[in-house]
Amino acid sequence: MSKKSAATTTKPPTAAAAATTAATAMAGLTPDIAGMGEAMAQTWKSLSSLSVPPAALAKLKCDYLEQATALWNQALSQSTEGAASDKRFAAEAWSANPMAAFTAQTYLLNSRALMQLADSVEGDAKTRQRIRFAVEQWIAAAAPSNFLALNPEAQRRALETKGQSIAQGLRHLWSDVQQGRLSQTDESAFEVGRNVATTEGSVVYENDFFQLLEYKPLTKQVHERPLLMVPPCINKFYILDLQPENSLIRYAVAEGHRVFVVSWRNPDESMATATWDDYIEQAAIRAIDLVQDITGARTINTLGFCVGGTILATALAVLAARGRQPAQSVTLLTTLLDFSNTGILDIFIDEASVKLREATLGPDSPGGGNLLKGQELASTFSFLRPNDLVWNYVVGNYLKGETPPPFDLLYWNGDGTNLPGPMYCWYLRNTYLENNLVKPGTATSCGEPVDLGAFDAPVFIYASREDHIVPWDGAYLSTRVLTGKKRFVLGASGHIAGVINPPAKKKRNYWVTPANAALPANADEWFEQAQEKPGSWWPEWSAWLGSHAGKLVAAPRTPGSRSCKPIEPAPGRYVKVKASA
Repeated sequence: MSKKSAATTTKPPTAAAAATTAATAMAGLTPDIAGMGEAMAQTWKSLSSLSVPPAALAKLKCDYLEQATALWNQALSQSTEGAASDKRFAAEAWSANPMAAFTAQTYLLNSRALMQLADSVEGDAKTRQRIRFAVEQWIAAAAPSNFLALNPEAQRRALETKGQSIAQGLRHLWSDVQQGRLSQTDESAFEVGRNVATTEGSVVYENDFFQLLEYKPLTKQVHERPLLMVPPCINKFYILDLQPENSLIRYAVAEGHRVFVVSWRNPDESMATATWDDYIEQAAIRAIDLVQDITGARTINTLGFCVGGTILATALAVLAARGRQPAQSVTLLTTLLDFSNTGILDIFIDEASVKLREATLGPDSPGGGNLLKGQELASTFSFLRPNDLVWNYVVGNYLKGETPPPFDLLYWNGDGTNLPGPMYCWYLRNTYLENNLVKPGTATSCGEPVDLGAFDAPVFIYASREDHIVPWDGAYLSTRVLTGKKRFVLGASGHIAGVINPPAKKKRNYWVTPANAALPANADEWFEQAQEKPGSWWPEWSAWLGSHAGKLVAAPRTPGSRSCKPIEPAPGRYVKVKASA
């Protein structure tokens, strides 16, 4: 069923007048900083065209005028309190400059008022969410810290460096313009295969869609059932193998598992017409078959991360429809199968937007398909957290002329991948828009009706509590979709940092319920019953995985098999290909 939204058009008769009055009052109390007064007035007027209850609008106006007056009186007394709690204005240069401090405090006041107004708009849930997102984006972009003329910290640095910081900032800006994206780390500090993605292994198979990597055992004996990892195809696999100390791949190998990983090809124009079925049949199912053939194992352990988990589950459902049950166990990391709760990403999806994608990228587009460029995906995800992942680097890189410090995770984050348009469009419509994967037989893949309840295997489901891409309670819905015995674990932090949390770091925490406890239908009920534990969830997963991995046997002396001989060392060629701009 399509998700649709319609804005409410009824307007209280006093809304526009009240908004104009409030904006005019604000403009009279504050300098027109970078046009902010006029922009504030126009934004208030635009929002007032939607339905805002008169009582709520009147209260917002009254509160705003009261706070603005208090701020003005505070400025007259030369007090600089109030802005330092926001990290953008925490530097001493802001508090030491009364005008800068007043600018920051005014901005924060305006931001609060705008968000309160956005939250007061009447309408359906998606309309309200979209308004809130748009206002948040404008607020983030309008921060005085983003402008050299208004940022005393950047100005001080320019004076201290005799203008060199500005010159360096311009060099950074030009470099980013040339590469087509914002630098979030010192990318010169990393190289795939040299100091990231360094776990020793071999490429034992490749086709047009993926390379299959097998990793060299670190133990004399390995479990008889191998582990196949399917990472997301919208990113590169080495998020699971950044550095030796935070590599989930190396951790699994060290725990005595014979580990295989899918390394997706970064699509170019030759793959522009590839479909979702191609990714299921030619990649996920092919990888499962290969691991069984190479190891001789009748059943294997499997792991899917994010979209990789959706791909893996679809492949197992297709195989189940064909009478096969190859998975001894399934691990799903921050994965959505039921897309009824997709969080902030839902604001981008409706029938009109999906039809537009299908017309420009899908199989009915000119040429039968076009690539979705990796930078478009990366920008979308970055603007979900604009202050942390966009404007923070604009200020540091360009206004202050700083080179961002080396950070392996952010290097990976900037190493984008393209997607074939037809594959992407199928995914959008059948998951985010229509949620067909949880309706048995509604979606068809590789000629088979998809029923996620048809594959029978124990499942370990991991979610991150602060995940803004896969909300944890959305991931929890998988417990109602899958039929095998289920274990659910909730980790702290976000989509990536929650997953990449090695035990040696002794960081963060996680929540679990007893292994044999029934899982309630509601995620909040589960959390009320869960016990919080310190540190990494990896040992919890390792113990669970070990119980499904079978007995220990002698580790193989060589990778691959007679029919799948090593092609090149891991991490292979595919992962090193950069996305086209």
